[in-house]
Amino acid sequence: MTSLRVFQSDQRTVKGMVHQIELYTSIKPPKSNAGIIIGVCAGLAGGLFLLIASWWFYKVIKKRNDKKRKEIFFKRNGGFLLQHKLSSSDGSVEKIKLFNSKELEKATDHYNEDRILGQGGQGTVYKGMLSDGRIIAVKKSEVVDEGKVEQFINQVVVLSQIIHRNIVKLLGCCLETGVPLLVYEFISNGTLSQHIHDPNEEFPLSWEMRFRIATEVAGALSYLHYAASIPIYHRDMKSANILLDDKYKAKVSDFGTSTSIDVGNTHLTTRVQGTFGYLDPEYFQSNQFTEKSDVYSFGVVIVELLTGQKPISSNRSQESRSLVTYFMESMQENRLLEILDPRILKEGRKEEMIAVAHLARRCLNLNGKNRPTMKDVAVELEGIRMSQGSSTIHQHYKKLNTVQLI
Repeated sequence: MTSLRVFQSDQRTVKGMVHQIELYTSIKPPKSNAGIIIGVCAGLAGGLFLLIASWWFYKVIKKRNDKKRKEIFFKRNGGFLLQHKLSSSDGSVEKIKLFNSKELEKATDHYNEDRILGQGGQGTVYKGMLSDGRIIAVKKSEVVDEGKVEQFINQVVVLSQIIHRNIVKLLGCCLETGVPLLVYEFISNGTLSQHIHDPNEEFPLSWEMRFRIATEVAGALSYLHYAASIPIYHRDMKSANILLDDKYKAKVSDFGTSTSIDVGNTHLTTRVQGTFGYLDPEYFQSNQFTEKSDVYSFGVVIVELLTGQKPISSNRSQESRSLVTYFMESMQENRLLEILDPRILKEGRKEEMIAVAHLARRCLNLNGKNRPTMKDVAVELEGIRMSQGSSTIHQHYKKLNTVQLI
């Protein structure tokens, strides 16, 4: 009997345990978060991979397109022609540098507006710094004439070989852009026009400085006309195209419209180029540009230096808005001293100023044949500078006038 009770008790215990096991196994455990995390990570990884792959694909395509576009521009802008000239030369054009577009973009901070040195009809000039620390001026033209590519390349070759202390040095060019970029040495002290018409009262241009600048510019133009490998006409000579360095020495700049010519020939154009107020009237009427056209424009610059006035001004009477007309009338009426810049008159070198004024009048002769050459102008200015004393200057001028009358 006792054994039966024990057996029944054990049976109930076993059944209880079985029931507990069944109850335990019937309860489903909660799902693990690991699967969700793995799924999310896999999705993110896949998205990131697609993003990186798309970015890489975009960069590859962009790089390929950029390279192709640069090659098209390089060919269109005469790059292969220039390379041929460089390779076939005897070493005379080895100083030309072909800049790449990235180099100049970096130098100018992607042509930042804060880097603009000047703007005009021919384009925009930016200040830049090369990786070696050199400061440069990058000229970005507004338009390009595809029909004159060979002429442009020839000019680049010629201009890059010009080495003169009073001419801004052309360092090279970039042909990988929509329009060719010209790279010049940087001249730090602004333009002559700025110093004449927006003067620094603390350090104004004295007559001695103005006279020296005129002499330097005359020498530079004479060099271009007669001493360069091919005669070159500037075509846009004006005070805004004369730069001054930190020692106020003149540097003739902006050869964007310069033209090299065959010796003995004049240059015929389909449209007049230059700046109103400086244009040779003979050229304006005939479209025939000669070396004497540069002489006329330089004559206007001399008058600017003498009077401190702008070539065209609404502050003068209607008949005398042109500085040339105003100057010529004053010379005719013997009123020169009345129109000279008061800032230089006080220096007391009137005889010297008068001699320079007479030279300017000859440069402004309406008949180009009666104007002196730039070589004559340079020699005469140097002669006036070398003259000692007002009497010597007066004799120098009187002798020149006698020669002219003969």
